[in-house]
Amino acid sequence: SDGMRRVEIKVHGGGGYDSDFSDEEGQDGSVDQLLLQKPFQKGTRAKVAHRDVASQELDREEARNRRQHLISMNAFERHKKFVGDYILYYGGKMDDLRRSTAKDKTDLDVVRENHRFLWRDEDEEDMTWEKELAKRYYDKLFKEYCIADLNRYKENKFGFRWRIENEVVSGKGQFLCGNKRCEMQESLKSWEVNFAYVEHGEKRNALVKLRLCPDCSFKLNYHHKRKEVKTKRKRSSSGAGDEPQRPESTSSRPKKLKKHKRKQKRSRKGRASGFLF
Repeated sequence: SDGMRRVEIKVHGGGGYDSDFSDEEGQDGSVDQLLLQKPFQKGTRAKVAHRDVASQELDREEARNRRQHLISMNAFERHKKFVGDYILYYGGKMDDLRRSTAKDKTDLDVVRENHRFLWRDEDEEDMTWEKELAKRYYDKLFKEYCIADLNRYKENKFGFRWRIENEVVSGKGQFLCGNKRCEMQESLKSWEVNFAYVEHGEKRNALVKLRLCPDCSFKLNYHHKRKEVKTKRKRSSSGAGDEPQRPESTSSRPKKLKKHKRKQKRSRKGRASGFLF
């Protein structure tokens, strides 16, 4: 029956007796204990952990600390740390990792390579970003008067360039002598020069105007006389009693044509070969 108790008697080798009382009602309690036992609960007799477990736990803790340390850095500090670790582990010098700057170009270098004294319509074909940068710089220049370099005047070689904004504000090239190393203000004269130059392997000509002091004008005209630009003064209106002007005779016209041809020949001889600076 359910309420009966069973007695189990065991005979030991020493002759003693041992009895175990089992109750079927007590089995239900053991089942409840198994149900209430937590799955992660350790047994009463824990085994000694293997040494690999300790090393793995140490590695995880070290990785957490290293990750936290990297997160606290900014991008540049992390880069420096990684580069330092690379040199420490693999050897070498910091100079070996630096990029060569021999072929680097600034905006000024690009403008110098693609600059033109005068831009024509054919020059603006197939524009690259380098040419567009040089063209934008060219558009900011003031092209009424030039600044001259007269150091090689004995060789009949002159350098010309357009003025920048600061020179226009200070009056350099118009109210001051147009020679880049002269600051004279008095007795300035205006000159027109047929400027012949070589640009990107092509010969070109340009008629430029500049104002120079007497000493710099002598250097400009050292080999050939240039054309001096003079302002035309308007004559005052003549009174009623003045004699009317006589028309020019037809005989004087051929003489003027001859003089004009002579001036053209002189202007060809007075062509200045130059360079850009």
